[in-house]
Amino acid sequence: MTAVTHPAGAGAEPARTRRPLWRRLLGPLLSLALIGAVFFWFLPQFTSVSDVWASVRAMSWVELTLLLAAAVWNLATYQFVMVATMPGLTLGQATVSTETTTAVSNTVVGGAAISLGLTYAMNSSWGFSRSRTSVMLLVSGLWNNFAKLGLPVLALVLLAFSAPPTAGRLLAGLGGVAALVVSVVLLGLLLRSREAAARIGTGAARVASALRRPFRRGPVTGWDRATTKFRDRTVLLLRARWHWITLTTLLSHLSLFLVLFLALRFIGVGADEVSLAEALAVFAFARLLTAIPFTPGGLGVIELALITGLAAAGGPRALVAAAVLTFRALTYVLPIPVGLATYVFWQRNRSWRRPPNSAPRTELVPESA
Repeated sequence: MTAVTHPAGAGAEPARTRRPLWRRLLGPLLSLALIGAVFFWFLPQFTSVSDVWASVRAMSWVELTLLLAAAVWNLATYQFVMVATMPGLTLGQATVSTETTTAVSNTVVGGAAISLGLTYAMNSSWGFSRSRTSVMLLVSGLWNNFAKLGLPVLALVLLAFSAPPTAGRLLAGLGGVAALVVSVVLLGLLLRSREAAARIGTGAARVASALRRPFRRGPVTGWDRATTKFRDRTVLLLRARWHWITLTTLLSHLSLFLVLFLALRFIGVGADEVSLAEALAVFAFARLLTAIPFTPGGLGVIELALITGLAAAGGPRALVAAAVLTFRALTYVLPIPVGLATYVFWQRNRSWRRPPNSAPRTELVPESA
């Protein structure tokens, strides 16, 4: 949804005031400070680079092959979500888009916003309209957040069968259930009718306009029409593909967890030290932290959450740290060179290029899209 402002006077919209330099640098500096604290103060208390490398070299060739295969499979899984939520998008195009934007998100402060713009640019170069891309991003984003909220609940249910639930686990589980219910209810209200969608859009516009007012920005308009159009297109998509979208989203999250779980077992953290349910619980709550982009790709934050959580569950500190760093090397570092290669491919490959809004339509893409 695009914020459209009303002119304050008879002329053009007032010019935006540029933020002071210190405010623009504050976020990146805090991110760098957090990353530095984790890698130069926190991690040395658990392990060293030489110890991690020794743990990796101690793995058999079968274990290394399985771990690398799981990492490559994990790289391929989110493409299925994009194909399911974007009718007409090919698996090759989804691969180029996903790997490129993941690399940007993992390397640049504020990379999530940049990768969003890059997704629009890539899809547009392949002939897809902005509205089709918006529906894809919103639906895949919603399902991704549903999975992030639902996995902790699933993990806590599994833990309840192996150990009596503690008060902290119960509170965390109830919090996850509440957030998931609220999200589903809001989506249900949005999709229930065109009138309900328009009311939600109008209410959101009022909130956005109130937040803009202290900055001398005009009110936003058109959000009722935008939410209505989004609702119509989303209903059409979800009626036909909700099960595929749900399945591919869960597959993506569980494939990522598989890399962590294999790293733990192959490095030497046994089931008697950290069970499957405990590993899933720690992983699920660490994934929730990625909803707030403290650092690019959660760098530092994810390592901190996984190592402390898995060590608290009973894993040996040095082995846990080695497994987590191996996991992050395969899921955070590996996508960066892959994404660089796919970006170069996108720039040079002209065979997929189409004029704007000329991508083939399907029964799930109305002519007005």
